[in-house]
Amino acid sequence: MIIRPRVRGFICTTAHPQGCAANVAAQIEKVKTQLSVEMPKRMLIIGSSTGYGLSCRIAATWGAGAATVGVAYDKEPTATRTGTAGWYNTQAFQAYAARDGYTAVSLNGDAFSHGMKQEAIAAIREHLGQVDCVVYSIASPVRVDPDTGERYHSVIKPIGAPFTNKNIDVDKAVVDQVTVEPATPEEIEGTRAVMGGDDWILWMDALQTAGVLAPGVRTFARSYLGPDLTEAIYTQGTIGRAKEDIEKAAREITRRLAPLGGVAFTVINKALVTQASSAIPVVPLYIAILYKTMKELGCHEGCIEQEIRLLQNFLSKETVPLDAQNRARVDDWELREDVQARVHEAWARIDTDTLEQYADLAGYRADFLRLFGFGVPGVDYEAECDPMGPVL
Repeated sequence: MIIRPRVRGFICTTAHPQGCAANVAAQIEKVKTQLSVEMPKRMLIIGSSTGYGLSCRIAATWGAGAATVGVAYDKEPTATRTGTAGWYNTQAFQAYAARDGYTAVSLNGDAFSHGMKQEAIAAIREHLGQVDCVVYSIASPVRVDPDTGERYHSVIKPIGAPFTNKNIDVDKAVVDQVTVEPATPEEIEGTRAVMGGDDWILWMDALQTAGVLAPGVRTFARSYLGPDLTEAIYTQGTIGRAKEDIEKAAREITRRLAPLGGVAFTVINKALVTQASSAIPVVPLYIAILYKTMKELGCHEGCIEQEIRLLQNFLSKETVPLDAQNRARVDDWELREDVQARVHEAWARIDTDTLEQYADLAGYRADFLRLFGFGVPGVDYEAECDPMGPVL
């Protein structure tokens, strides 16, 4: 079949195998030319098939020679339907790692389940012995509690009062206004249960009980703070409440890792186009403005550039440099005063007529499609493609 993007809102329901493989290859080549560090050599990445998790795995493998176990939850292709982008990304990662002689084990299944935790433990024992670093990089809208069977859903809403601000219809290139009603107590707790620290703690407890954590182990979870423009919908909203829970979990995990001399912390990344960020009201417009600003100032980064800096400036250090809240800040360029001053100026002036002047909507759209393997240079999108065939 000829595979084309089918976009519905903030989701693309198709993915291109060769395009995804080309994305992975491009990240590998960037790492090989920009990164060579000494750091933990045995890693477990929970949420390893897309976004920051995938880039971290690539950077650790080709930039530090790490052996990795990756956990992700992706749909396999059929003869008439493509797999998810994460499925093809993982196939490409595995093929390139095997080509270059790196140990890489990829597991596909529900990371929230006890069963997947045991599969990962078995893989670590067989292939790595123990792990020195555990990366928790999951973004999911739903979580089923593995003990109670209760199903939790996350929502993206403010807390306490409605939130109204500028927004963008990416498909129509229209700047309008959106009002989001506040979350109920049940929605706040549901979001915390999905996106907070409960599962991270379960993972670390299972790994520690199984004896597969090495002395001095490091573990971190992803987070985001963002600017005051998105504060009401993000930092002060339901997601922010879940991120507070992640930071609380980091402190608790560090306490539990004391016998091993281990440490847990959060990593604050910059805003990028992801499936998750595309679903948050107001944020896509902010990202489009941020992209234009940071590109003009020469400080724009994608996932792989962020992960290269994370390994160089944080994970390769004997003691990870953290702020007063126990966070590794890789969002520092986004929150630079000159960057945010220009973003605020653009935000005040932007409307549909001035969209191209103040925002990089083309860059936003291109990055979104590249998440699914479309618009990648060197890929023939008019060629017949077998969704179940090899990606390389």
